[in-house]
Amino acid sequence: MMIDVKDLVKYYGTEQAVAGISFNITPGEIVGFLGPNGAGKTTTLRILTGYLAATSGKINILNYDIEKNPIEIKKRIGYLPESNPLYYEMNVLDYLMFIAELRGIEKNIIKSRLSDIIYVCGIKDVLNKNISNLSKGYKQRVGISQAMIHNPDILIMDEPTSGLDPNQIIEIRDLIKNLRKEKTIILSTHILSEVQATCDRVIIINKGKIVADGKTSEINKFVTGNEELTVKLKGGIENTAEIFSDIHGISELNVKNISHALTELKITSKHGVDLREKVFNRAVEKKLIILEQTRTILSLEDVFRMLTQDEVPHSAKKTEINNESES
Repeated sequence: MMIDVKDLVKYYGTEQAVAGISFNITPGEIVGFLGPNGAGKTTTLRILTGYLAATSGKINILNYDIEKNPIEIKKRIGYLPESNPLYYEMNVLDYLMFIAELRGIEKNIIKSRLSDIIYVCGIKDVLNKNISNLSKGYKQRVGISQAMIHNPDILIMDEPTSGLDPNQIIEIRDLIKNLRKEKTIILSTHILSEVQATCDRVIIINKGKIVADGKTSEINKFVTGNEELTVKLKGGIENTAEIFSDIHGISELNVKNISHALTELKITSKHGVDLREKVFNRAVEKKLIILEQTRTILSLEDVFRMLTQDEVPHSAKKTEINNESES
């Protein structure tokens, strides 16, 4: 196990910021660590990096206890905070040399380590430029370089694509994906599309507690409420509810007779049940014509909102898969 956290608690005075959370991360994972402001996300990351001490709980990183071996753990973690720790008056090469010395890297291996970092992070063309003159994308690359200079096993990055233009986001995303070959990565971000594009797994924290933890592709299962199928049938059809209500997997069915030419069904399915084929077959059996089926699936953004707010905004975006048939 790369990181093992058990019953982590953090108080600021009488205010509880982290409320007994537990999770573990295995080697080679890219984990998206998400949470709204004040959720306890940043506090948790700072505890993992050794910047803050926990009130209680147990943290083991690479089999080192964080209380007993904080220095050993810091040697094995690279950290890119949201505020990139750059010295703008220095050029890139001088800055990385300076960080290498601060990290205590032996002089006889600094050159080879720098060579590796320059190649991996793609900063060869800006080595002699002042950091103040770099684009935001290159500044992020240099920030990642400083986090990797001591060859850590774990990278923790806070909002690494914040403020970047679309091309720069793609470049940093690709860089992060390439780093997984040799690093375990915790990626903290509020850009949920980045989690979907980059991470294997997402941990969502709210009010100091983990409210979801799972593979990015499967995180929807943590939401109470199921997928919705909208079916438009040709004609004003009587007894529509009776025709479809006994289909296995339906948890709710509502019928709206729009006009003599069109009837609309709103069908809510149980988790993991795709009702489209069953509904289609029933319509064929009853000689009904389906004009359109629309299956509404929660996006990760919807899941995030539902898990971190008391109510889901009606304007929440959804991913829709449409299947239309001509009459």
